[in-house]
Amino acid sequence: MDQAAVLAAYDRQIRREARSESPGARIERGGGVVRQTGSEQDWNGVLWSDVDATTADAVIAEQVRHFTAVGREFEWKLHSYDRPDDLAQRLLAAGFVAEPTETVMVAEADRLPDGPQLPDGVRLVDVTDEAGARLMSQAHLAAFGAADAALSEQLGKRVLAQLAETPDDIVAVVAMAGDRPVCGARAEFRPGADFAGLWGGGTAPEWRGKGIYRATVAHRARIAVERGYRYLQVDASEDSRPILDRLGFTTLCTTTPYVHTP
Repeated sequence: MDQAAVLAAYDRQIRREARSESPGARIERGGGVVRQTGSEQDWNGVLWSDVDATTADAVIAEQVRHFTAVGREFEWKLHSYDRPDDLAQRLLAAGFVAEPTETVMVAEADRLPDGPQLPDGVRLVDVTDEAGARLMSQAHLAAFGAADAALSEQLGKRVLAQLAETPDDIVAVVAMAGDRPVCGARAEFRPGADFAGLWGGGTAPEWRGKGIYRATVAHRARIAVERGYRYLQVDASEDSRPILDRLGFTTLCTTTPYVHTP
């Protein structure tokens, strides 16, 4: 893999040429940023910026004014190669709070190994309707606990909206252990892009280390290949990064969400 070329393609296709994640959200370009503004269920934030030491503070302040005016918490998705070098410190000074850093990892979809056999009694179920979206919420809650209850509910609503409004752009599955959802994962497809995004995959603690996450990666990779996508892209947590590394994913950069709450 030509890492520099893939990073350039990622920056252009996923960040600068981003498209809205739902019909209720809009991509706005101008004033030094590419941002998405949507409903409370949508992701709201800055995807890409073109600022320097002389313009950064004014651009940051304008984004705060914009999202505060519409009553939205929003995220500035800062990548390790973004400029200026002190952009993170400027965001903190403007009242943003840093969340855990993630690693942007990419693999060629058709080169991933087949996934492991699922544990006995576990199966993957396609999410296609409201009942499936509810299972996604429950799987997220099982993985991350009651402290993430609001995000679990928001995830279910977002997946249901995507299934209703842009069904060709999302594939979602839930790993079921009997009648209990223990892992939820989805792939999002961007028409015209080389990258399919893999999201979710958090697994209930007692089911970790049994190959469920790897099986969901392989399942989504097969679908991406069938649809003609060249790369898989993941914003990996510290838990999933070693697994993806062993599967053959390459690190492009890191990304840190800086969140501002009005």
